[in-house]
Amino acid sequence: MCGIVGYVGTESAGPVVHGGLKNLDYRGYDSAGVALVNQEVTIAKQSGKVDDLSVPDIPDATCGIGHTRWSTHGPPTDENAHPHTGMTGDVAVVHNGIIENYDALKSELRADGREFSSDTDTEVIPHLLEQELADGHDLHSALESVVERLEGSYAIAAVRAGSEQIVATRHESPLVVGHGDDASFLASDVTAFLEHTRDVTYLEDGDVVTLEGGDVTVYQDGEVVDREIETVDWDADAAEKGGYDHYMLKEIHEQPTALRQALSGRIDLDRGTADLDVEFPTGFLDSLEEIQLVACGTSYYAAQYAAELLEEFADVRASAELASEYTFDGGRDPWRTLCVAVTQSGETADTLSALRRAAGAGVRTLAVTNTLGSTVTREADDSLFIRAGPEIGVAATKTFASQVTTLALLSVFVGRERGTLSAADARDVLENLRGLPGAVQQVLDDEGAVLEAAEEYVDADAYFFVGREYGYPVSLEGALKLKEISYDHAEGFAAGELKHGPLALVTNKTPVLAILTDGTSAAETLNNVAEAQTREAPAIGIIDGSVDAKGLDVSLKIPNIGVLTPLVANVYLQLFAYHIANLQGQSIDKPRNLAKSVTVE
Repeated sequence: MCGIVGYVGTESAGPVVHGGLKNLDYRGYDSAGVALVNQEVTIAKQSGKVDDLSVPDIPDATCGIGHTRWSTHGPPTDENAHPHTGMTGDVAVVHNGIIENYDALKSELRADGREFSSDTDTEVIPHLLEQELADGHDLHSALESVVERLEGSYAIAAVRAGSEQIVATRHESPLVVGHGDDASFLASDVTAFLEHTRDVTYLEDGDVVTLEGGDVTVYQDGEVVDREIETVDWDADAAEKGGYDHYMLKEIHEQPTALRQALSGRIDLDRGTADLDVEFPTGFLDSLEEIQLVACGTSYYAAQYAAELLEEFADVRASAELASEYTFDGGRDPWRTLCVAVTQSGETADTLSALRRAAGAGVRTLAVTNTLGSTVTREADDSLFIRAGPEIGVAATKTFASQVTTLALLSVFVGRERGTLSAADARDVLENLRGLPGAVQQVLDDEGAVLEAAEEYVDADAYFFVGREYGYPVSLEGALKLKEISYDHAEGFAAGELKHGPLALVTNKTPVLAILTDGTSAAETLNNVAEAQTREAPAIGIIDGSVDAKGLDVSLKIPNIGVLTPLVANVYLQLFAYHIANLQGQSIDKPRNLAKSVTVE
């Protein structure tokens, strides 16, 4: 949600900041703006897309900040676009997150004679900064004072007229610093400045950073602290479309590579186990009674898949819980419980809150994420990375596959440590995992078949996705992908539930897409599909030969790799959603009302 960019160096800041915003517009695209600094602050901002933003050419303005917005407080108007200024116009601020006490602060500021021009919570910040500056503070100490008064989550960057300096801070919202030659960069995500540098520092909650030329100084509680400089191991080309029409299609086709990365160095066939860089206290896994996986959206469906795997392999009670609804209660023993937070960005606010509730109850926590240096990795007891690489499209694709794969490895590891999964059975699962990238590639090579199905059913009134067991979370994920990018009515159901109500909606204009593979009770699901076909619904089945699936209107074939077969089926569903939306001419990479990283509850 929303993206921040900052640059200070020797070049004109306008093109650098604008370019960074274009790289970040997947985080929000309701409006955009920049603040360029020389002896004064020049603001350019407007509602609409980043590409449409007109940025002035000011050669001697070598310091600037920018923002691309996903609206929370106030509609996407020119006035609500960032950056925001105070009364004098000498200070400009960009902000991600939510200031929960902004209403009270605004009332205080109005009582002091200050006027506001936007509906945003952000606008209180430049006014507060102006008050501190008027009392003699410099910008750094002013920001330190202001954040003491703020409640909520935030990443803030501020500039001041006549100062080639950016001051920024974060609390429960990501910020990363880029280190260049005689220049420094600031952003919500490294993709903003990756063409300029791959040397980065991930800021921690409470850090206040000053960027001036190539100098970066980080403070925590008023004291200078050292923060590690890391080198990002993928380059700018990885964040480009690479000849595909959309990032989403590119990322669907990147899944074999992403899966190989997730598996690399983690499969030990000799011992029949997974080698994971995680550590649990001695005896913890043996005494484990419950694993709770907390997540949202696509990550939640990956967690549902993993809960089934954990129960099967590790013989432990496992549940997937919506992070926004999570509480730790019901007589659970915190010392015999593991909470696994599944979040692609590592910054998902609901998931972080759930993690904190679990940790507060004394539960051991594990993060499963794609993002090194993210908040969840710092707060969890341990972290397991899915290694999917950058994902730009708002609709998650390769990260879902990588999450399930990484969680499958975790399931094998826990099962072997607990002695509930034999070495021989573990080797079978690990061999299937090794075959996963190739199986996904077979589906991608057959893209023409799913395009034909999309062309046949693009004008449907609604779409039903059904599956059982491991096929159920895949059906939910398939429906989510379609509704996210096509805006069509799409629902996922446990196949047996069709006859308990949803069948009333079935017509000849409601195709049913069914997962009919190993690990999905395919024969029973096929019976449910037949019930829909009796009501004239077209049936699209994804099959692996485990059942005799005659009578389907469309059959999409995939290889059988055991309980991971439904994960392969999901690739067909991703492609189906993509081609339906593309045939309709929808904005696939930037679906309306959605953003890539949801950093507010």
